[in-house]
Amino acid sequence: MIPINKLADLPRSQRLRKASKLFGEAEHRFVLSGYLLAEEAEYLGRVTEMLAGDKDFCGAALDALKTAQESLSSVRENSTNSEETRRALNTVYHLLLAEIGRYQADWDFLGQEGSLDPSRRRPFPGMQVYLEDIRSPFNVGAMFRAAESFGAEKIWLSPLCADPRHKRAERTAMGCVDILPWERFSADPFTGTAGSRVVPFSEDSLFALETGGTPLGDFVFPSRGILIAGSEELGISPQALAAADTSLGRVSIPTWGAKGSLNVSVAFGIVMQVWASQLTKL
Repeated sequence: MIPINKLADLPRSQRLRKASKLFGEAEHRFVLSGYLLAEEAEYLGRVTEMLAGDKDFCGAALDALKTAQESLSSVRENSTNSEETRRALNTVYHLLLAEIGRYQADWDFLGQEGSLDPSRRRPFPGMQVYLEDIRSPFNVGAMFRAAESFGAEKIWLSPLCADPRHKRAERTAMGCVDILPWERFSADPFTGTAGSRVVPFSEDSLFALETGGTPLGDFVFPSRGILIAGSEELGISPQALAAADTSLGRVSIPTWGAKGSLNVSVAFGIVMQVWASQLTKL
């Protein structure tokens, strides 16, 4: 650990970068072990106290640094106060990143949900999802997390869908890739003639998350069905959309803002929650 006096003597930008690394690494160790050693907590408390003397921070940041310093100073050896201790580490870390103009992507946040208990799952039988050409690993991970949270039985992936095992997808899914059954098609299940398509689910139970459909509040979700969600840029393919239109149709989310559209993983989560809510009332 770099001596406090040497850290304080560094140019401000270098001092903040080195301090952010100290707190980032400490938080990572805390997530893995569940505690912070007293000597490390004392050291980081002193670093925080030194940082709180930097009047170039805004008032809110200075207040947060002082609160974090008090929290770290009160840590006892092998403390398991995960909420207070980790929040102090996390607060200082992100304040320093913001001050030097660096921001983490969502998939880089540290989480404690990587190991989930499959026995706690209560999926709705027949609630399935088809992700068609979702290109972003972040979106795939977010959609796995939403699908698992709202009781999906299984996820099907198109051949060109991003890999759920990509590190960004796995970080965003927070363990859900491991406990939610999923399978990737080797060929597009909606291309070709009806006789040549290989679709392992019933084609009379398909519906699409797409514009121009029944408003979400009016859509009657099936007790067993497959929700199709499509590409971030292009939406659902004409072939898959045609299959949904001849089956259960489309569900759309009304919006009132200037943008008029949502990120696909956000829209997917909204629809999954409403579907699950309807199923609980059956």
